Amino acid sequence: MGFKILEYLQPFCSFLPEVSKPERKIQFREKVLWTAITLFIFLVCCQIPLFGIMSSESADPFYWLRVIMASNRGTLMELGISPIVTSGLIMQLLAGTKIIEVGDSVKDRALFNGAQKLFGMLITVCQAFVYVVTGMYGEPSDLGMGICLLIIIQLLCAGLIVLLLDELLQKGYGLGSGISLFIATNICETIVWKAFSPATINTGKGTEFEGAVIALFHLLATRTDKVRGLREAFYRQNLPNLMNLMATVAVFLIVIYFQGFRVDLPIKSAKYRGQYSSYPIKLFYTSNIPIILQSALVSNIYFLSQILSSKFAGNIFVNLIGTWAESGYQRYPIGGLCYYLSPPETISHIIT
Repeated sequence: MGFKILEYLQPFCSFLPEVSKPERKIQFREKVLWTAITLFIFLVCCQIPLFGIMSSESADPFYWLRVIMASNRGTLMELGISPIVTSGLIMQLLAGTKIIEVGDSVKDRALFNGAQKLFGMLITVCQAFVYVVTGMYGEPSDLGMGICLLIIIQLLCAGLIVLLLDELLQKGYGLGSGISLFIATNICETIVWKAFSPATINTGKGTEFEGAVIALFHLLATRTDKVRGLREAFYRQNLPNLMNLMATVAVFLIVIYFQGFRVDLPIKSAKYRGQYSSYPIKLFYTSNIPIILQSALVSNIYFLSQILSSKFAGNIFVNLIGTWAESGYQRYPIGGLCYYLSPPETISHIIT
């Protein structure tokens, strides 16, 4: 029965664009070029704002997960890799639990990949529709039916672009996985921006630069008490500070150090006497896939909880999923399941 479900989806999968496999071996220089073009397209989409939105200054429901989801608020990359990861997670669960049956033949794998891509586009449409209906870009009554439909089409096209870019790299035209590269690119862009951003923000104590490094020199130059200015540069609240930057660099160095750890298991041949070999097992054997899957699952729970909380505030079942509070452009959970799924911000939060 599971096999028939994939067969039923085959006519719909034929309408989706597909990247063909290379007919020859792709040279390393060409792979580097295709990878650079892919990342350039992704970065450009991260900077192109959605046409027709009235406001994106409301609290961001995905503020803490945008780095992992490789998304950017109010742009074509609003959804990021969330539809791809979510569709892959659900399809793998369905296949693993034998709800849908997938064979080892080339045809079965092609049907499964096509169904996963189709499901990803369906999730993209659903998420885009919910984003528009819940008022993330302005009240739907103020936007009008045409603009709402235009925003959904833009997000759908952007989701299709992400799918094709990821498929382009997976088919062997580029280096690595598209999802991992998009996440790494988004993280690097965020770190550089938070460290050297020239944008100014009025904090109530005066105008300060958003970038942590630029803010250090600005605070030392403008504060009469240099020690106090240095303390603000390291520990200022609600803006990037040097402690954030140093902690990020420290985590990178620790991960790179432990990435090289491995255990070599000795293997002895049962057929040939005296023949020995070793099988290396890395300490970080699972890579970043569990983190990506966990982030995709938590992001969907967060989004559902915030929608229900805004529409049915005070309902006991909605409060069990999560209750939320706003702080500027951020929303953070203060109770329910979402609160216990959210990471602690300070040591005192860990203790309490």
